[in-house]
Amino acid sequence: MRCVTAGLMVVWALPFFLSPLGLQAAFGQDPISAKGSETQSLQPGELNIEFSRVYIFVDRTTSLGHTHGIEGKLKSGRLVVDGKSHGELIFDMRAFEADTDAGRKVFSIDKELDAGTKKKVNENMLGPEILNVKEYPIAKLENVTLSPTGKTSRRKLPEFSLEGDFTLHKTSHRIQALCDLEQKDGWHHVRGTFKILQTDYGIKPYSKMLGAVGIKDELVIYGDLWLVPSP
Repeated sequence: MRCVTAGLMVVWALPFFLSPLGLQAAFGQDPISAKGSETQSLQPGELNIEFSRVYIFVDRTTSLGHTHGIEGKLKSGRLVVDGKSHGELIFDMRAFEADTDAGRKVFSIDKELDAGTKKKVNENMLGPEILNVKEYPIAKLENVTLSPTGKTSRRKLPEFSLEGDFTLHKTSHRIQALCDLEQKDGWHHVRGTFKILQTDYGIKPYSKMLGAVGIKDELVIYGDLWLVPSP
């Protein structure tokens, strides 16, 4: 459905590329299992930035272009699963990278780009015409609440409603998304998907050759977060 005030599209129909099989293919194994359950250095609700990621699917407007899977990292974050506490996520926009191995595999993108094309894609994405990371090095999801819906997700896990104010390029919109939570190896593993329009945040979708090559306005954003459980 489409959020009335924000112009954001929120979804929970998980296609294969956002399924556990897609993530397993991306990482080879559960990332936290590879590390263990050491949470001593983190506070309850705090985000494990080493393994938490955000992935973005960028579709092409014509058959002449490319689809892209972007992998993004976070600088910090905190979410408490109680429906009342307000958390936040801080995204490190300078660390976003297009067409990483994990980014492509999460979205089942088989075609690889040559090194020259990949470099150009990242220069365009991080440059002044799109993300402009020199002027806007971070994006924020603030005033975030994570509330149980009383339902189960397609993965047969407890379903939650995530709400918060997403700020990109000094423009904020309220978002709502459904996600699920898995308790695994001493962590809270939260996963969910929503969509935004670049133009809602003052970003003009990339296009060249009079529109013969370009990317769509809509972006699919998939969060894969690992949190220290709250008491």
